[in-house]
Amino acid sequence: MMKVSARNVLKGKVKSVVHGSVSSEAVLQLHGETEIVSITTKTAAQNLGLKEGKEAYAIIKASSVIQGTD
Repeated sequence: MMKVSARNVLKGKVKSVVHGSVSSEAVLQLHGETEIVSITTKTAAQNLGLKEGKEAYAIIKASSVIQGTD
């Protein structure tokens, strides 16, 4: 496994990838019904070979997390 400094590394499978003209949206299916959606450049998604069914990791490193509710 790759080594990264981020503490939150979540393994899953790519559920879907939608490519736009510049960016791509990838949905990663984690354990159970949990999904994480990410936006990357189209070039990065292509370089990673993101496609449905491929195992991938969501690597989260943020200085803040914003939550909201109604």
